[in-house]
Amino acid sequence: MTLQSIHHSSRDQSNWILNYIKRVNGAAAEERQIVTRSSQSNICVVCKGSRFLCGKPRCPLLVKVNYYIKSIPLIASEDIAGLSPPSVFIGRIGYPHVYVGPLVPPVHEDTSLYDLPEQWFGRSIDEIVGFRSLLIRGKHRVHVQKFTKAGKIMEQTQELALAESCVNTELQLTKKPLGSIFMDDAIQPFGPSAPIRDMHVSNARFECRIEKAYYDTDLRATQAVLDLYHQGVLVTKIQKAFSVGAFGIEKKRRLVPTRWSITTVDDIISKNLAEKVKAFPQINEYRVYESAYLDNVFEILMIPAAWSYESMEAWYPGTVWNLQGKSIAIYSDYEGNNGRTTYAQIGGCYYSARLAVCEQLIKERHQATVIVLREARPGYIMPVGVWQVRENVRNAMRQKPRLFSNLDESLKFIRSRFEIPLRRWIMQSELLKNALFQKKITDFFSNSS
Repeated sequence: MTLQSIHHSSRDQSNWILNYIKRVNGAAAEERQIVTRSSQSNICVVCKGSRFLCGKPRCPLLVKVNYYIKSIPLIASEDIAGLSPPSVFIGRIGYPHVYVGPLVPPVHEDTSLYDLPEQWFGRSIDEIVGFRSLLIRGKHRVHVQKFTKAGKIMEQTQELALAESCVNTELQLTKKPLGSIFMDDAIQPFGPSAPIRDMHVSNARFECRIEKAYYDTDLRATQAVLDLYHQGVLVTKIQKAFSVGAFGIEKKRRLVPTRWSITTVDDIISKNLAEKVKAFPQINEYRVYESAYLDNVFEILMIPAAWSYESMEAWYPGTVWNLQGKSIAIYSDYEGNNGRTTYAQIGGCYYSARLAVCEQLIKERHQATVIVLREARPGYIMPVGVWQVRENVRNAMRQKPRLFSNLDESLKFIRSRFEIPLRRWIMQSELLKNALFQKKITDFFSNSS
């Protein structure tokens, strides 16, 4: 594709989106206040949200645009004031020089739900997009290792991350917030953004347990995360504090991009729980737990065996990680009893699901081989974050499991719940193939007797 065709494609995108906004909302945004970018521009420009050429039952772009329209009256000025949930965002583009800043909805009522995924399960995708779209992001460039000398804006951003509840926050931006509408399902919905000229945060009351870890400059970051989790602090709140360099040996503290901090905290906690699980007796039956949300269907199989873990995801054509595919794509990662030392290829979902299943095994003081199977169906029109996997699996763990006396019966049940043939799952799975085809030493003893 030539530079000229890219330019025209981008212009075509902007034109039809702006025309749509003007048609729906007379007080449309200024053209310079909206940016559109695309990884599949030809499809979107031809479709214009009406022909469903991507194969989805709803246009994810128009869902984002409709919530952007609702935010237009709220971003007409460079001055933004509201109650931050509290929430902050640490970017990763340009690392180690990254954009840091608060997330502030121009709303003067309780906004705690806007950034509290532990309470989002069961809410519609429209509600979640609505929460995210109203969070206006202030941006301030900071070096991740020099953040303690970055001045007032960084200091107040850190205060927000440590706060216990909503905080009155005022932003003076260098220009009106810019709304970016990405024609790409791999991009989570988020609100408009602009560089910060100045900001003011009302006195924030710190979460006392996080505050204690923050002031303990001899406490390692990993131990701080574990201590807070075992004290009952929500994972989301730990992740926010971790991202702004609130934990660890004083000289080693640094900012961690939000995306990385989420996975790191899930990994630290679930790895610690898995080590504890290994000391418990094995379950004595085959179990299948279930949950379905946002057209993600989860079947979690527990096998009476020593701890090992596998996470598998099947993506239908046109869904987030299989946009151009003609057939269903299945991805997986696993670990044996000794754990793993490399990053899981399927990403943060691996660790968030591991956290949820380990919580259940710790609760009942048992161990098992656990296989998490997920069908991401076409109704999952856009990514909303790995929290969805953690809370979906947590929901499954809260339900009464189906019990079976052998593996064949449990797999037969799973086959009845999924649309994808069971053989596809078995071909992809290391742990299922091992359970079905690997002979154990006890098998030889039983045959000789």
